[in-house]
Amino acid sequence: MEKPVIILGAKGIAHPALEIFNSNEIVVYGLLDEDEALHHTEINHVGVLGSPEDDGFLKLIGKKCEAFVAVEDASYRKFLVKLLNERRKVQPVNALHKTSYISTDAAIGHGNFINAKVTIGAGAVVGNHCIFHTNANVEHQARLGDYVQIGAGATINAGVVIENGAFVGSGANIVAGVKIGKNARIGAGSMVIGDVEENQTVFGNPAKAIEA
Repeated sequence: MEKPVIILGAKGIAHPALEIFNSNEIVVYGLLDEDEALHHTEINHVGVLGSPEDDGFLKLIGKKCEAFVAVEDASYRKFLVKLLNERRKVQPVNALHKTSYISTDAAIGHGNFINAKVTIGAGAVVGNHCIFHTNANVEHQARLGDYVQIGAGATINAGVVIENGAFVGSGANIVAGVKIGKNARIGAGSMVIGDVEENQTVFGNPAKAIEA
């Protein structure tokens, strides 16, 4: 990547995303955040310049800078991605930690956050704008949709299908061949041995549905 990066977001995963780009010797031009209290502050010597919706900064993206969306809230993340798609005609870049391993036979989309020691195995397919926290493990031929979040130390076993917007908590284990429906939520530390329906929340060992 030759161009510098502007990071949209200055909280949560923005900090490790900045570290990822720095460690890969990619210049971060600055960060943008909706919280005005953060404007004109710095994170590791990189300034929070202003708002993500400020055209003065957005106009740099696609010409002089790339963009990465460092926001964990799925709805706001989608809003910012749509903003970049429509107003700048660009897709966010991936943030890939140097210690992550992505098989040469795996396929990943745009705008993904892949932190330290994440493993993505052979034949796995990862969509766009997903978040993988430290030590997450995606085994061979698993298929993940867009805006999926995988917590630290979670294991997604072979052939698992995870649909758009699903959340898998830290340390969870999804056994081989299971399907996780759209926007489903898997509690931290859960052992998932059967399919999880769309919008369903499950927790436990073995994981069971939690009534709303």
